[in-house]
Amino acid sequence: MPNDRMSAQPDVLLIILDTLRRDHLSLYGYGRETSPCLDAFAADAAVFERAVAPAQWTVPSHASIFTGLYPSRHSLTQADARLSPSHRTLAEILQVAGYHTVGFSNNPLVGVLANGLTRGFDAFYNYAGAVPNRPVDRRRGAWQRGFATRFRRRAGHISNRFAQHDALFRWSLNPRLFPFLSRLVHYKGDTRRSLDDFFAYRQAHHAGGGGQPLFAFLNLMGAHTPYRPPQETLARIAPALSRDRRAFRFIREFNGSPLRWASPLDAPLEGWQQQALAAFYDAEIAHQDRLLGALLKRLRDSGALEHTLLIIAADHGEGHGDHRFFGHGFVVYQELVHVPLLIHFPPRFPAGRSRRNVSTRRLFHTILDIAGLKPPLVGGDVARLCLSQSLNGADPEADCAYAEAVPPQLFLRVLQHRSPHHIAALQLQQTRRGMYQGDHKLALLGEAVEGLFDIASDPAEEKDIRAAQPATAAAMQAALLEFSARANPQHSPPADATSPEVADSLRQLGYFD
Repeated sequence: MPNDRMSAQPDVLLIILDTLRRDHLSLYGYGRETSPCLDAFAADAAVFERAVAPAQWTVPSHASIFTGLYPSRHSLTQADARLSPSHRTLAEILQVAGYHTVGFSNNPLVGVLANGLTRGFDAFYNYAGAVPNRPVDRRRGAWQRGFATRFRRRAGHISNRFAQHDALFRWSLNPRLFPFLSRLVHYKGDTRRSLDDFFAYRQAHHAGGGGQPLFAFLNLMGAHTPYRPPQETLARIAPALSRDRRAFRFIREFNGSPLRWASPLDAPLEGWQQQALAAFYDAEIAHQDRLLGALLKRLRDSGALEHTLLIIAADHGEGHGDHRFFGHGFVVYQELVHVPLLIHFPPRFPAGRSRRNVSTRRLFHTILDIAGLKPPLVGGDVARLCLSQSLNGADPEADCAYAEAVPPQLFLRVLQHRSPHHIAALQLQQTRRGMYQGDHKLALLGEAVEGLFDIASDPAEEKDIRAAQPATAAAMQAALLEFSARANPQHSPPADATSPEVADSLRQLGYFD
C-alpha cells in the first residue's frame, strides 16, 4: 500500500503519443477501430473532446507542456534553440518538491538535442539514436557500459550538429541514405522496450512500499513517419489493402523520401494514395495502442492506478495532404493541433467527456495542482488553470485556447533547395496562429485572417465562414492579436490600452497582473 506521502502526493505518469491525430482514433468516433485499448481505458477517465496543442510540432509543444507557457512566451520554437533557465520546467519544480523524476523518450528531439527539455530529470532514457540509452543492464560489463556512454555522448553531439547545419540535415534526408540511417539510429525508438522499462523502473522504485513519489514522462513515436506497421495489424485495419502491391510500393517510396513528409503538395494525392497513407498510419496507431494497452493493464492489475495521476495526450497531429500540407511544420489546422487528451484521477477527474476548448499547456498547471504545489507565478495561477476547472464550469479561460505555428527555420531552408516556390506561394515564412472560442476557430496568417470555421459542423475546416460572419471574425482577430502581443513581452501594450473583457481574459492567462 502507498505510504502517507504517496497518498498526499500521487505518482504522476505523463504519456505523450507523438504525432497522433485525434480524428484517427476510434475513441473520438473514427470509423476504424484504431484505439480499442484507449477506448476501454476512457470508460474510467475524463476525456477532453476539444484539446488544443499550443504548437504544431514536437519541440515547442513539449516546451509548452513542460513550462505552462505558449511558444511565443517560452521562445523554444527552433531545433537549435535552448529553453531559457528563467522558465522553470515541470520536472525541475517536482524534483525540488521531493519527486523522483524520470523520462523515457522515443523522440530524439526530446532527450537527445541539447534544448533544455531534460532539465530537472533525475534520470532520462533515450530509445532513439545509434546507441539507445536504457536503464543500466547489469549483465553488461563495466567496459561495455563505459563504451556505450562515451559513444552515446559523441552521438548526441553529432545529432545537435545536424540540427544546426543545413547541409548535414539535407544530407541525412537523402532518399538513398535515409532508409538505412533511419534503422541505424532507431528513428522511432522502441515503444515496447520503453514501456517495459518504465514499468520495471516504477516497480523497483516503489519496492517495499517506500520511496519518493514518482513523476514519469513517456514519449511514444509509433504514429510518426515512416510507416512500417506489423503485417497482421495492417491486415486487421485494412484487409483489402494489405496485399495491394501498388499501395505497398507507394508507401515504400514515401517512407524513403523524408523531404515529402514536410513539403506542401504541388497537386492533390490520388484517392488510392490517400487511402494507402491513412491505412498504414491507422495500423501504426493500432499497433501502438495494443502495446500501450498492455502497460495500462499492468498498471491496473498492480494497483498503481489507485494512486497515480495518469495523463495521455498528443503533442500534435499530422498532415496527409490536408489543406495542401504534409507533416507538421507550418499550419494550425485541425489535423495538427486538435489532439486527444485523457486524464485518469477519479478524486478530481470523474469519468466523462468535456466539450470545452482547453490548451494542453495546462497539463503543467494540472500536474502541479494535483501534486499540491503552488509555485509563485509560474505560467499563471496553477490552481485556477488546472484542467479540473473545465469540468465544473469555473474555467478561467472561458472556453478559449490558442495555437501558434512559428515556421521551423531548418525545414524552411531545406525547402529553399527542394521547392522554393512553395515558400512564397504559401507564405511559409509567416507565423500562423489559431484561436478557439466556443464552436468557432479563427486562423491568422501573420495579422490577416486566413479563415473562420465552425468546428462543430465543419471539423475538417473545409468551409470558411468569415464572409457570412464578419463581426465574429473581426472580434476574434482583435482578441488573437491582443493575445499575441501580450504573449511576447517585447511587444506588450500597456494594460490600460486593453478592453476590460480582453484584459480580464489575459490576466487569467498570466500575461499581466
